Amino acid sequence: MSARNSQANKAAARERLRQERERQAKKEKARRQITVAVSAVAVLAVAGGVGYAVMQANKPSHWEAAQDQKNVTAPKNTSGENGTTVVIGKPSAKKTLELYEDSRCPICATFEQGVGETIEKDVAAGKYKIKYVGATFIDNSDQGEGSKNALSALGAALDVSPEAFLDYKAALYSASFHPAESEDKFAKDSYLLEIAGTVPALKSNAAFKKNVEEGTFDAWALKMSDAFDKSGVKGTPTLKMDGKPVTDARGNAPMTVPEFTTAVDKALKGA
Repeated sequence: MSARNSQANKAAARERLRQERERQAKKEKARRQITVAVSAVAVLAVAGGVGYAVMQANKPSHWEAAQDQKNVTAPKNTSGENGTTVVIGKPSAKKTLELYEDSRCPICATFEQGVGETIEKDVAAGKYKIKYVGATFIDNSDQGEGSKNALSALGAALDVSPEAFLDYKAALYSASFHPAESEDKFAKDSYLLEIAGTVPALKSNAAFKKNVEEGTFDAWALKMSDAFDKSGVKGTPTLKMDGKPVTDARGNAPMTVPEFTTAVDKALKGA
């Protein structure tokens, strides 16, 4: 091989080596750029995720949003500010029995199971009207939602009719459906609708179902709860007539029909 050919081959080899080095350098640069880009996207994704989590954490809960709702939708068959006055009975009835209850209250359930039917008969006969005031304070003790949700569902029943309201209230407090105070079962719409299935006026009632599931009367329920808080009543069940407590001989809510009848008759006489 001539010296000229040898030098040419060496030069060609060096050129090939130079080109290969350039290709490798370009590939390495591209790899670094991709790595940086992916890392940047990952950082942005994490930052976005953290930002979303913070935003969700600071977002008001459903019931907090309902509390701040300015335009309150009240059920039919109500009156007063925000529809929080619920009076049921014949207009000719001269006296009104005020009834303060929390839907989750176990003593209220015992009271309703004992004398609820008597109250309905008295109201139907025009003996007196009842003014219902719903409370939700049991929810505050365990961060529950059942008292509020049941009160909203009672509003949906009242929107159907006063009779549907009374029947549904009786069903909620019944031995068949009323849960232990430690069980927040009324927080579930499905359970409230299951109970409503036992009330003829509410069974298969599309409007009632829609109002329960959409929380149409959630803000109203909170306003009703506010009315209870402002009443000065400290516990449930509480009964009043003419602003005076209606109690048994021991100063408690009358839990049996004889005790209830005696206490109410006394109150009706103004004694």
